[in-house]
Amino acid sequence: MSSSEVSEKDVLDPQAILDGVPAGLWINGHSTPAADGATFEVYDPATEESLTSVADAGVEDARSALDHAVAAAEDWAATPARERGEILRRTFELLTDRADDIAMLMTLELGRALPDSRAETKYGNEFLRWFAEEAVRIGGRFTQAPAGNGRILVAHQPVGPCLAITPWNFPLAMGTRKIGPALAAGNVMIVKPPRETPLTMLALAEAFAEAGLPPGVLSVLPTSSSGEVSTALITDDRIRKISFTGSTPVGRNLLGQAAERVQRTSMELGGNAPFLVFDDAEVDAAVEGAFAAKMRNGGEACTAANRFLVQSGVAEEFTSKLVEKMSDVRMGPGYKEGVTLGPLVNADQRDKVAAAVEQAVNEGARVRLGGERPGGRGFFYPATVLDNVDPYAPVTREEIFGPVAVISTFDDEDDAIAAANSTEYGLASYFYSRDLERCMRVASRLDSGMVGVNRGVISDAAAPFGGIKQSGIGSEGGSEGIDEYLSVKYIALT
Repeated sequence: MSSSEVSEKDVLDPQAILDGVPAGLWINGHSTPAADGATFEVYDPATEESLTSVADAGVEDARSALDHAVAAAEDWAATPARERGEILRRTFELLTDRADDIAMLMTLELGRALPDSRAETKYGNEFLRWFAEEAVRIGGRFTQAPAGNGRILVAHQPVGPCLAITPWNFPLAMGTRKIGPALAAGNVMIVKPPRETPLTMLALAEAFAEAGLPPGVLSVLPTSSSGEVSTALITDDRIRKISFTGSTPVGRNLLGQAAERVQRTSMELGGNAPFLVFDDAEVDAAVEGAFAAKMRNGGEACTAANRFLVQSGVAEEFTSKLVEKMSDVRMGPGYKEGVTLGPLVNADQRDKVAAAVEQAVNEGARVRLGGERPGGRGFFYPATVLDNVDPYAPVTREEIFGPVAVISTFDDEDDAIAAANSTEYGLASYFYSRDLERCMRVASRLDSGMVGVNRGVISDAAAPFGGIKQSGIGSEGGSEGIDEYLSVKYIALT
């Protein structure tokens, strides 16, 4: 995707876009084959057919990428903050110019509807602009020691070579949210994208190179041997920081590995977001917010509303209107005109969603919409609404990660809070109410790192993104995001 001089037809031509993506590993500033020549296929979730093949990194490639990163680290850390920020800004501008191409690329490899991919292109790219501006705002302090016997100088320095392990559900944003602050702070980084969606990250690496990023500062290692490649890097003492977005079980394992070398970690893990609707809510607004919180990315988001807890006085009105809203969803290949719900990423994810719905129905849930897996090729599952669900039923305990809204009712606020907090996760939560006192009270009582009050979409590059409990450690985005990539140094002066 090195040329922005493409015709209007080419911008929306899937094959032309695929042909423009680097197919090799991105090491030392260019695309290169794997050391053993291995490749793996990237599939279209809508057809189950191969889109293309990419180089398949092994342990030798991981060590080569780290060698080049370490060689580039000192010079990059010494690069003026303004220059680092300008490279991020130029990359932002390149991606802005290629927004249609990037959106189509994400839809091809992830399957989701093109409108969702366009939204992610804008959202993900915003992290580059934000951290371009944050690069020049890394501060410190200088004070007199209270005892009067010297001075205290506190400096913030790059933490060192970083490893980022990204998930498949947001191929651009999960990269820019990690790469942006790491590079702005003066670190070098290796990114291991998921097997399902490596193409967007390779296109991003190429854009960084075009923007002037020195060779070795950023490497991208697509691989079908995720555990082996990640372990080879984590067990190397030269890696000083690990940033991971993914499931809680995998995050726990990575934390254990990182503990062996006392490596810095940022962990953005699983979620089980409740969405509360109180009797005094504006129901139409709550339905709009619920649809956005549930159906963004087809439900394949860690912040997706997983459990709808609706006060009994508005339960039927809310449910009926949500069913009507979700009935308008058009399912099909994400790149087709008018489609608003694409397939899930793979067969395992589709089967997991189908099994969760089947179990809920067997335990008494009522299907108000959808609920039946379609036949034919592609990993499709329809927009589905279930009600009459016990708020503590198994379907409410784990992330559904699909287009399924599960509705339970409650009578009073304490019951709603108890149900909302009855999970090991604490990433995001949402609620709707027009009572200001209740808004402040409920926001403080919900056990989550992020709370949406009368809002169904809360992600923002300028805000810290992160959870509590089993949902993770640390924050990404906002002014807090760059702190994750900086070490504090105290210098005692006379």
